[in-house]
Amino acid sequence: MCGITGAIWIDPAKAIDEALLNRMTDRLSHRGPDDRGTLQSEFRLRSPYESMPGVALGHRRLSIIDVAGGRQPISNEDESVWVVFNGEIYNFPALRQRLEGSGHKFKTNTDTEVLVHLWEDEGLDCFHHLVGMFAVAIWDSRERKLVLARDRLGQKPLYYRHEPTRLLFASELKSILAVPDVPREIDRGSLDEYLTYQYVPHPNTIFSGIQKLPPAHCAVFQDGKLNVRPYWSPDFSFQRQRTSDDVAAVRERLDEAVRIRMRSDVPLGAFLSGGVDSSLIVALMQRHSTAPVKTFSMGFPQAEYDETPYARGVAAHLKTEHREFKVSPDAVEVLPKLIWHFDEPFADSSAIPTWYLAQKTSEHVKVALTGDGGDELFAGYRRYRAVRWAAAIDRLPKPMRWTLAAKFWQSLPTSGRQKSKLRQLQRFSEALSLEPARRYLDWISIFNERRRVELYTDDALAALPDSDPAGFLTRAWARSGSRDALACAANADLVTYLPCDLMTKVDIASMAHGLECRQPLLDHRLVELAVSLPTVTKFRWGRGKRILREAFGELLPASVRKRSKMGFGVPLDHWFRHELRDMTRDILLDGRTTNRGLFQPKAIERLLDEHQRGHFDHQARLWALLVLETWLREWVD
Repeated sequence: MCGITGAIWIDPAKAIDEALLNRMTDRLSHRGPDDRGTLQSEFRLRSPYESMPGVALGHRRLSIIDVAGGRQPISNEDESVWVVFNGEIYNFPALRQRLEGSGHKFKTNTDTEVLVHLWEDEGLDCFHHLVGMFAVAIWDSRERKLVLARDRLGQKPLYYRHEPTRLLFASELKSILAVPDVPREIDRGSLDEYLTYQYVPHPNTIFSGIQKLPPAHCAVFQDGKLNVRPYWSPDFSFQRQRTSDDVAAVRERLDEAVRIRMRSDVPLGAFLSGGVDSSLIVALMQRHSTAPVKTFSMGFPQAEYDETPYARGVAAHLKTEHREFKVSPDAVEVLPKLIWHFDEPFADSSAIPTWYLAQKTSEHVKVALTGDGGDELFAGYRRYRAVRWAAAIDRLPKPMRWTLAAKFWQSLPTSGRQKSKLRQLQRFSEALSLEPARRYLDWISIFNERRRVELYTDDALAALPDSDPAGFLTRAWARSGSRDALACAANADLVTYLPCDLMTKVDIASMAHGLECRQPLLDHRLVELAVSLPTVTKFRWGRGKRILREAFGELLPASVRKRSKMGFGVPLDHWFRHELRDMTRDILLDGRTTNRGLFQPKAIERLLDEHQRGHFDHQARLWALLVLETWLREWVD
């Protein structure tokens, strides 16, 4: 696990010299504290008529496989192909055996070198053969082109800036921003998307002119032109017939996914929350291990946010070597660290406990397996119940639907807690009149369209581009075709929320502490199977993950099999009424903030007052605004 950066240019005036390459590389030192390496090839004439582009590659290494011999950049035998790589290729032993059989010579035992020779044989088709998580840059001097690629599910990040005569790329934005002539202009459309989703969706970033390479895409820069194309996409519209073999197929693919992700030359463990997904991963790890698996959980003083009793029970059942950490999260202390590491505004508050868990875990191991992906693949989120109910209501005659969505439901009094049963009913009924994809967005958005309009100043509204943030989700929803609404929602989450929020959170929080996280549930072969399964195999009687419980129930204690999902969160609602109250008001309403002309001070005051008086729970909105303003002061002002 590492950090990569670099550039290719066809104009000598845009060259990245050695000193600048070193600065770009060392901006990523937290991702690779064990080693560093660079390659710099200056612009030169190959003949009187054609020139060789200038190329710079930088790498920071977290040594996991072939600790002694896997230094990067790494080349083929004649140094015509060079690679920098971030990630893990889990099937590299089989690929290496095949490549050696066709005559390729290896000088290391690292998975990175497989990419060099696989590129020589397969070209752009090489990515189809990889089982793993990765962000990679390949420089082929014979073809005079640079190729970027990102793994299928977006586990590893990759940013780039394409200029007429230069391409810059890096694992994190901060490396690209180290280049002095890169502007820091806010993209207003991306800001609008951030307020909608709590993250900036790919391919955009918060900065104009810098983009994220989408998951399952590669990009080829040659002769000043950049061609971005997908190399993988499951058929979300296809639904297989339910058969008695489904359980066995899930069991076999997940077991294999766990097994190959346990390969490591350094200490390895797992996050354990006590929920179905992480408990299942640990149970399978323990089955493949000759020693107790090292497991780690994070707890908090507030009982409603503390999962350690559940994790402790699972650890005892599976006989793991378990450690649990209790912390009192300090938002004032950790917020500046999150802002610096995430580069873009990112308002998922579960980044806070993830940060602390990664920090503590990294003191004991360098690799941790996680249960990420189970909710999207096997219908685990509680919000999918609402999707199911709304779909049933959609089948009712229109007069009955209108009655359910009538204004009297919306005017009923509610408690101050946004998640109260009555408030949930109100939100549910308010959205019944919308078509399913937009209804779902209305439920999951931080600021829906109405609230964003109320928040912006007139000038900020006028500056927004003629684009709809909803398009990111509605396009993903449409990929499932005529399948049922729950399948559409889960598949949409798999290609939106999972890579842009969950994988971003885990990657940044773990790599900030030199920890590699691996997600067996996101093995693409399991994903292809899971998305094709009919909803009835996953979700029944208001409960998800049915097939996981059938396939692996005997490995888990009854308390886990019957347990409802619990989010990984912090008490933001309490903080904004107490510890963060004065600081939030001071920051969001001071002149430095209001002079930006983005938001109406009265709208922000209303959010603060409603929350602090207990009239409404605005914790997610206030956190998004606080993160945004803190980010602007760190990265733009």
